[in-house]
Amino acid sequence: MLVSPAYAQGLTGQGGSLAQLEQFLPLVLIFVVFYFLLIRPQQKRMKAHKELLGQLRRGDRVVTSGGIIGTINKLVSDTEVSVEIAEGVRVRVVRSTITEVLSKTEPVSAKAEAEPPADK
Repeated sequence: MLVSPAYAQGLTGQGGSLAQLEQFLPLVLIFVVFYFLLIRPQQKRMKAHKELLGQLRRGDRVVTSGGIIGTINKLVSDTEVSVEIAEGVRVRVVRSTITEVLSKTEPVSAKAEAEPPADK
């Protein structure tokens, strides 16, 4: 043998902590890129969708995830909505399947609800 084992052992022990940091740096960079390009935008979309579902009102024209366009007839519960897809045809839809609101109705003010319509 031309190289003795004592010299080979001395070379591996130098810079151990810096070498370990350099090994984990690419993993940390990959996680940061995934967070900003995938995780964060998805969280924003989920938050916007949840807000959209919370603002649903009777009379809104909506699109379901199946592509059905209809008008909200009644908010049945926190998880269900009654949607009129044709004249006289009402379907109960899970609220989370509503993907888009095409047109929103104006909210009825408390003053307008309190006053009865004037008869002529």
